[in-house]
Amino acid sequence: MSHVRVAPEFHLILEPMSGILAEEREDILEYSLDHISTVVDELDRIAEDMMNSLGPDKPLLATFPGREKAAVTAGIWTNIFYGFIGGLILMTLIAVLMKLGGL
Repeated sequence: MSHVRVAPEFHLILEPMSGILAEEREDILEYSLDHISTVVDELDRIAEDMMNSLGPDKPLLATFPGREKAAVTAGIWTNIFYGFIGGLILMTLIAVLMKLGGL
């Protein structure tokens, strides 16, 4: 936790996040949580990236800029390809059945 020494001769410190003015004492242990807050921020970015991976139009953490719609475009082209192949198979089956006289 970072603090500002307001009056060092009177041992007064100010905690800027909460605005508390207090006396600095030797019997109180201080521990800096700045490193922990950076780790929590990193975990927050990773969790947000995992949530963004569920939608195809969200930017991901490890991708290049401008690739938000890449999954949508890939999905469209994949569906077109599989639709074309499925249509060819269906037309082939119909042609074979018509040739054999089943239809």
